[in-house]
Amino acid sequence: MLRKLLILLVVLSGTHTVRAQEKKTDLSLSPVLQSKMVIQQNKPFKIWGRAKAGESVQISADWLRTTINVQADDSDQFMAILDVPAIEKNDFSEHVIRIRAGADEVLLDSLLIGDVWFCSGQSNMQFSLKEDIHAASDLPKANHPHLRLFSAGLNFSENPIDSISGTWALCTPTKAKDFSAVAYYMGKKLLDSLQYPIGLIFTGIGASAAQAYVPKSVLADDPLLNRRYLQPYLASPKSKEKIDGGFSFEKVTRPYLLYNALIHPFVNLSIKGFTWYQGEANHLERESYTHLTQVMIETWRKIFGQGDLPFYYVQIAPYDHEKKDPNLVFDAFFREAQGKIAELNNTAMITSVDIGESDNLHPRNKKPLGERLAYTALNRNYARLGVPYEGPKMAYVQYEGSKAIVYYEPKSMANGLTTKDGAMPKFFALAGADQIFHPAKAVIQQDHIVLTAEGVDHPKAVRYAFFNDPETNLQNGAGLPAQPFRTDQWAEPKN
Repeated sequence: MLRKLLILLVVLSGTHTVRAQEKKTDLSLSPVLQSKMVIQQNKPFKIWGRAKAGESVQISADWLRTTINVQADDSDQFMAILDVPAIEKNDFSEHVIRIRAGADEVLLDSLLIGDVWFCSGQSNMQFSLKEDIHAASDLPKANHPHLRLFSAGLNFSENPIDSISGTWALCTPTKAKDFSAVAYYMGKKLLDSLQYPIGLIFTGIGASAAQAYVPKSVLADDPLLNRRYLQPYLASPKSKEKIDGGFSFEKVTRPYLLYNALIHPFVNLSIKGFTWYQGEANHLERESYTHLTQVMIETWRKIFGQGDLPFYYVQIAPYDHEKKDPNLVFDAFFREAQGKIAELNNTAMITSVDIGESDNLHPRNKKPLGERLAYTALNRNYARLGVPYEGPKMAYVQYEGSKAIVYYEPKSMANGLTTKDGAMPKFFALAGADQIFHPAKAVIQQDHIVLTAEGVDHPKAVRYAFFNDPETNLQNGAGLPAQPFRTDQWAEPKN
């Protein structure tokens, strides 16, 4: 017995094994790489970290026949690249990766191979599952061991950093309750539909502005973004302050700080795509926001280095800004600016105007939004072409005397036009040459809508759901809401 104990002690003393960095050694991994994570299928997977300069680092994965050998460079850093197979349906096998350098070893276990979605934005993306109106029924059932969650801790940095706080975890009610509701519902729908592992990363913060997620150098190199966002900040006393990790509503709007601390640590990670729910902090902007977000998307794609990764984002919800006035349209013009982002390839906007709460900036019904993100991914990235993902989209308007007839793109119809409450479609408006809009009577006739309005004998323009806080009822046969639009190009009023 004593001899067996001595042999065991000798074996254990020969190697220092560390699970998820539990013990300080010369060998360490990026904090993004942990046990319980999901590894992106069918893409090269990078293992990066620190070891003694010149030391050999060996990486073995249980799905590979050979060990990968790399050497730490003069700055004590190393990177290895592992091939990862494509996943099969119903393959929930757990995997192990071992990383060894000298006498030190890091073990990553309980790993799954599947798809990883990167979710960011401000408070409506951060909005937790426990706050959702479906939480009472859905949260107790949120036991999904093949859905893995990572929520990044808040930080700011003047320069790009590699560190991040957060822990990969199996989805349980305890873990899910504080996780992004939108991201959870997207991931749950993908898991149910695809029947293989899904990983979700949330890295964002409430009240944050889009310019906070763009690198400083990118802002500086773009004349519009430099003038609009970067130079005003650099010229302010705020740019001279010491940056720490504490939250303030002002700090989360500063250019590039959140990119450095919340996005940059992940850029070596292979992922499936991005989702984004942000806009309230920039809602008074127009062309500059469209351009800013498109530049952000292109920059993330370039830095992650995995081609034109899909980028799906959520439209801001109806909100009255505590002013019950249907003539206030500044958020409608912002939604229009958001819609133009999707002119960039491999992007799509999820419509939200049917589920808002006009008196609440953070509507509590996040489930449809998360599921619509999933439907978009299923159709556009997973070849589930039979899955509808967008609501009725205006194709053109035909004018006949006092009538305006709205026609929709056939592919957006999904079994025709309807309303979710059986009532007449709401929030259409007509204007004549005087540019004054009047509420319109809307009648669904097969695949189009006929509009008339008192006081408009010769309509020249149509608007649909084009004010701050419409809560719409028009949808297609799949229950997806019609997209707001306007046919005019008249200047935005100064309200």
